[in-house]
Amino acid sequence: MQKIIDIQQGVTRMEEWRMAQPVDFQSLDGEHIAIVGRNGSGKSMLVDIITGRHPLRLQPPKYDFSPSTKPLVSDNIRYITFRDSYGTSDGAYYLQQRWNQHDIDPETPRVGDLLEEAYQMAGEDTPEHRGLQQHLYELFHIQQLTDKYIISLSSGELRKFQLTKTLLADPRVLIMDNPFIGLDATTRDQLKVLLSTLAHERALQIILVLSKTDDIPDFITHVVEVKQGVVQPKCTLEEYNNRQPTIPSHVLSEEKREAIIQLPNKANDYTAHQVIAMHQVGIRYGERTILKELDWTVCDGERWALSGQNGSGKSTLLSLVCADNPQSYACDITLFDRQRGSGESIWDIKRHIGYVSPEMHRAYQKDLPAVRIVASGLKDSVGLYVKPNPEEYEICRWWMDIFGLEGLYDRPFLKLSSGEQRLVLLARAFVKDPQLIILDEPLHGLDLYNRRLVKDVIETFCQRPHKTMVMVTHYEEELPNNITNKIYLIKQQ
Repeated sequence: MQKIIDIQQGVTRMEEWRMAQPVDFQSLDGEHIAIVGRNGSGKSMLVDIITGRHPLRLQPPKYDFSPSTKPLVSDNIRYITFRDSYGTSDGAYYLQQRWNQHDIDPETPRVGDLLEEAYQMAGEDTPEHRGLQQHLYELFHIQQLTDKYIISLSSGELRKFQLTKTLLADPRVLIMDNPFIGLDATTRDQLKVLLSTLAHERALQIILVLSKTDDIPDFITHVVEVKQGVVQPKCTLEEYNNRQPTIPSHVLSEEKREAIIQLPNKANDYTAHQVIAMHQVGIRYGERTILKELDWTVCDGERWALSGQNGSGKSTLLSLVCADNPQSYACDITLFDRQRGSGESIWDIKRHIGYVSPEMHRAYQKDLPAVRIVASGLKDSVGLYVKPNPEEYEICRWWMDIFGLEGLYDRPFLKLSSGEQRLVLLARAFVKDPQLIILDEPLHGLDLYNRRLVKDVIETFCQRPHKTMVMVTHYEEELPNNITNKIYLIKQQ
C-alpha cells in the first residue's frame, strides 16, 4: 500500500517543539484521517511535523505524492490553520478595522483577485478544474464576495474564502484545522458533501484537525488521537467512536460555581431597564446593505441568542453595541438607558461590557504572558499599556482558574494552542464582571470538555442579578440552557 506520508520515531531538532514521545505517523493512499485531542494536547505540533515546518533530527518525513508530479512538499500539502479562518493578520490590522472601511489601503487585495491568482497557480486550466471552481463559487456564494476587500470579510466569509483558495490549488494532501467552525448549518452540510465527493473522485487525501469530535464526517476512515503530547496509534473511525467517554452534563465544580454566584456586586453598576435599544438602525457600505431598519431591544437580565447566515450582519450588529463601528454614532441606539452620542465616551460604554469575538482573536498578535492578556480586559485594550496592581492580577488568575487555565499564567499567548487562546480571551471578557456579556462564537476551537465548561460558566454567571448576555453561534447545541430570547438576521441581497 502506498505510504503518502511516513514518519518513524520523529523528534524535532528544536526542543520547544518536541512532542512528549517520538512520533510515528503513517498515512496510506485512500485513507482520510481525523487528528483529534484535547486543547493543548499537541495536535498542531503534530501537523507542523507532518508538513515539515519543524525539521526532524534523524530522518525527515518520507513522502510519496504520486500520481502528482509537483516537485515541492508545499505544492502537494496545503494546510489551513485555525488562524487562517480569521484571515491573514499583520501588524497593520486592528480590532475595529473591518468596520472602518475608509482606513483600508486601496492596494489591499480583493477576494476575486486572490482566488483567480490561486486558480492560475494551480497550472491546470482544464474543464474539470473550471468545473470545480464553479462548484466552489456556487457552494460558498463567492460571486457575492469577489469585489470585497479581504480584510472586510466576516469570519465565516473568510473561512469560505480560505477553503475555496486552498481547494483551487488542487493539492495531493489537504489538511484543515476545524474546517466547519464559523460556517452556518447549511454551508457545513454542503461542505461535508463536497469534501466527501472530492475524497472519492480525485487523488486528494484529506486530514482534518478537529476539536469538536462529535462532528467527524462520515468520509473519514481513520482517527489519530493526541494525548498530552503523545501520538496514539491510528484506529478506524468506528473503533474511535465506540470507545469515546460521555462528557458529564456539568463539569464546573460546585466550589467554582458557588464562588461565581457569590461575587460581590459593584457599586458603579448600571440598573438600566433597557440595556440595548435600537430603532430603525441601518448600516451600508457603498452599495451593500448590511443591516436594514432594524429594531431590537434587550432588557436587563435577558439572555439572547443571535443567529443568521454567514455575512448576515451579526458581528456588525455587535460592533455597534461595543462602539467599535464608526457608524454607531449616526444610529438611534440607547445603551443602559443612555442615548448614544449624549456625552458618554467609548470607554464609558466599554467599562460595562465584556466581549469576545473572532475579530478580537484575529487582532491579538501580542505575545504577552497569558495573565497580562486577561488583565487587558480590565483596561479595555488590545495589549496592556497600564500595569495592573497585585489585587487586579489576583482577579485575573482567579478567572483563568475558572476556565481551567491553572499553571498557564506566564505562558506567552502565541505559544498557547488556539483553544487555550480562546479560553484566555474568554477569561478576559469576564474579568471585570461586566453587566453585559457579548459572546461572538465563543466556543470556536474548543474540545467537548471545554465547551461544556464554558457553557457552565456562562449559565452560572447569568444566574446573578442584572447580568445580560448576547451570544452568537452556528451550533444550536452550543447555546446555554438559560437562553430567554432569540433573534435571526436575514442576509440582505
